[in-house]
Amino acid sequence: MPAMETENSNTSRAEDLKQLANEAFKGHKYSQAIDLYTQAIELNGENAVYWANRAFAHTKLEEYGSAIQDGTKAIEIDPRYSKGYYRRGAAYLAMGKFKDALKDFQQVKKLCPNDPDAAKKLKECEKAVMKLKFEEAISVPESQKRSVADSIDYHNIEVEPQYAGARIEGDVVTLDFVKKMLDDFKNQKNLHKRYAYQIVLQTKEMLQALPSLVDIVVPEGKHFTVCGDVHGQFYDLLNIFELNGLPSEENPYLFNGDFVDRGSFSLEVILTLFAFKCMCPSAIHLARGNHESKSMNKIYGFEGEVRSKLSETFVELFAEVFCCLPLAHVINAKVFVVHGGLFSVDGVKLSDIRAIDRFCEPPEEGLMCELLWSDPQPQPGRGPSKRGVGLSFGADITKRFLQENNLDLVVRSHEVKDEGYEIEHDGKLITVFSAPNYCDQMGNKGAFIRFEAPDMKPNIVTFSAVPHPDVKPMAYANNFLRMFS
Repeated sequence: MPAMETENSNTSRAEDLKQLANEAFKGHKYSQAIDLYTQAIELNGENAVYWANRAFAHTKLEEYGSAIQDGTKAIEIDPRYSKGYYRRGAAYLAMGKFKDALKDFQQVKKLCPNDPDAAKKLKECEKAVMKLKFEEAISVPESQKRSVADSIDYHNIEVEPQYAGARIEGDVVTLDFVKKMLDDFKNQKNLHKRYAYQIVLQTKEMLQALPSLVDIVVPEGKHFTVCGDVHGQFYDLLNIFELNGLPSEENPYLFNGDFVDRGSFSLEVILTLFAFKCMCPSAIHLARGNHESKSMNKIYGFEGEVRSKLSETFVELFAEVFCCLPLAHVINAKVFVVHGGLFSVDGVKLSDIRAIDRFCEPPEEGLMCELLWSDPQPQPGRGPSKRGVGLSFGADITKRFLQENNLDLVVRSHEVKDEGYEIEHDGKLITVFSAPNYCDQMGNKGAFIRFEAPDMKPNIVTFSAVPHPDVKPMAYANNFLRMFS
């Protein structure tokens, strides 16, 4: 076949693949859409539309690093293609890189001066950057900051006689109180701030005393449940307890980070988990996720939700408590549980994780960052992160880490999976994700893992989403980000 005909045939086939990818995208099948756009790019890599469309699909999967790369490629191919800047700007924004996003939206406005949507988004972006500059200007250096927890005495907060919700008698959080609180939350009633302060402050005290890597012992004949991301999906959290029982000394849980953000019942989720921790510290273990941080909470809804349902003081208090959450757990000296994944360097020992000073906002590199942000990859070795933070690591990295630390299995969360879980790296790594139909649109199942001692073989239970009141995900999120979701 002559070269020209081959080229025309490739161009035509690439267009067909793009159409199929667009259909997959519309059906929320974002991974499938990425595969199809990739095939179109392989046939015709000089079409900026394919790169920009793939960037959008990456954004939907929270793969912002890949979205920025694809947006950049679209711009290189066609510097006047506004969607390239638009997609890259949206990805920068989702990562909290407002200044980079602003430059891209200024470019969109320049290319589309009469587009009201571009003008609106630019204005919102300018507002976000101004707010950021103002916050930076008035911020107090870390060394001079006083703990907001130290300034609160919940005993002195009066509970109005007309308050009909759950009450804690004295200092002890009981199962009866927790059940009543869950019932109130189910009916969209708020907890009185006196009791909310009590729960959060008591939890902070407990978490503060823990090491950065917590060892958990499950006695012979007993079981232990690990859950992944819940992301503010309170009604799905209640469903987990329906299916698997409430947390107790006999029925202990580990929630592996990302309790909050995106889902609009994040406050109910975090107060529920914290209340069980107060009721019985050994009934529930909590690990930090990448969303237990100020920068994420500012963008993805938790900060706005706390401000709306409680107060500004609680925003600061939760930020402090999140810095006390442990970074990883080891169950029965066999199973390593972490929110994100493994490391950019070899030879990391459990003692190195124990030695991390975790009482801070997560840094952008190093062991703590990688524990919270990294993802597995199918190919061996290490690669750049799709997210733009942390890294991707292969089966050889997992195997070596387990061997060097005399462990059997890595359990991590951090990624949506269609079935609620995925087993990778020759069976040595399991991803578990516990937010079914994530953000009301992904159609995925949720899962949790039950381990029975002494053999500690993982028994995976999957479940589907349950109905919730008509409050959309991201209802409290950064205005600007909602425009893109």
